[in-house]
Amino acid sequence: MFTLEDYLTSFTGSLIAHAALAVYLFVIMDVRGWRMLKKLPLLLLSPLASTLLAASLYALFPNHGVFRYCVGSFAILVMCTLWVRWAWRTEFWRAFSAVCMGGVFQVSTSCLSQILLLNSELQFTAVIYWVVVPISALLLHRLRFGHWFRFLLEAGFGQRRTVLFLFAQEAAMETFLILQVGIQPEYLVPYFMLVLAMTALEAGLVIYLGQRLDAARKMEAQRDVIAQQQLYERDLESIRQEVRSFRHDYKNLLAGLSEQADEGELDELRAALSELDAGFDRRIGEKIRASTQLGNVQIPQVRSLLLSKLAAMGQKGIDCRLEALYPVERVGMDVWDFARCLGILLDNAAEAALETEMPWVEIVLLSQKDGLSLRVSNPYIGAIDPDKIWTEGFSTKGEGRGLGLSGYQRILADCPHAASSTSWADGVFIQELKVEEKT
Repeated sequence: MFTLEDYLTSFTGSLIAHAALAVYLFVIMDVRGWRMLKKLPLLLLSPLASTLLAASLYALFPNHGVFRYCVGSFAILVMCTLWVRWAWRTEFWRAFSAVCMGGVFQVSTSCLSQILLLNSELQFTAVIYWVVVPISALLLHRLRFGHWFRFLLEAGFGQRRTVLFLFAQEAAMETFLILQVGIQPEYLVPYFMLVLAMTALEAGLVIYLGQRLDAARKMEAQRDVIAQQQLYERDLESIRQEVRSFRHDYKNLLAGLSEQADEGELDELRAALSELDAGFDRRIGEKIRASTQLGNVQIPQVRSLLLSKLAAMGQKGIDCRLEALYPVERVGMDVWDFARCLGILLDNAAEAALETEMPWVEIVLLSQKDGLSLRVSNPYIGAIDPDKIWTEGFSTKGEGRGLGLSGYQRILADCPHAASSTSWADGVFIQELKVEEKT
């Protein structure tokens, strides 16, 4: 039975552990400023609740210490996750990952304190503990651990795998604490050193993967800039060709002006000059507008894909029109899944357009408050069977094709916030994708 002294001891131990966890969370979440400190008092509910839970579990399962410890640890993990989610206004899995990482550091700090106590005459565990915590937190801050940790939690870089890995590490640390009871005193130092080594390896792995991801993004950004420059150069060359063609046609029309004037055909000349001028403005305007629209796509993965597809379609003689009137900053679903969907739609549109006399593909990206709309249009010839176009392996282009649209449907099946539609009329095939913002 829990006595008052047991309650106080349990609450004090839990409070100290929560305080150390909070210090590490501030480093892991890469906090700037002091505004988060005012949200710390609510974290006190967790050690209070964990103490009451420990007493309840002891009353129900007095002979199952390991079970009580596991249930209590998981409950603390969930409670701290909810606090982080509220304090930093982040999603649940991002908060859960941060708490798991902070828990690993908190356990390793306890182990280091135990090592120092075993090799010194100091008798106050809290004194050693609160010397180790700020020093290790400062070291992590100097290593920019929080900065690199955030890279691993961004969507598109195996977020689920990262969460599972961090939870497994936290579970392993808690298991080490349970096993500590059965370790012979002469083996405690090597045992604690093993725990510290695992923590150091995990922290080093996080930093290494974050740096690798940062380097990969910089390389992607460089390729993006190069591809965009190539596209701009191609558009400039096309504009120069238009200018030369315009000047040539204009001179030919002016050369015949005198003869046409004698025959009273000035009205026809004015109409011809006006049509030539309007066509020139339209073609030049389309080139300039395409460059402007591309600049509105501010998601690197999507912009890079569009650049490569626009360049590929241009080389095949496909007239590609892009419309993004407003900045596109988010897609409402996994960005890599969206890029895969966009790539599938563009590939299918380009293949279908190439079978027509005047191939073209139109891409419309419309960013709204409630989400993002994508529309890909292209000309087509022949008949379309609506019951077969989504079938695995079906294609009008022969055997071994037709895997794109079925894969497209499988991707969307895992995204409840996305909805697709297909329509065709008057020789135009249209694919639409609507992605709603998660609430």
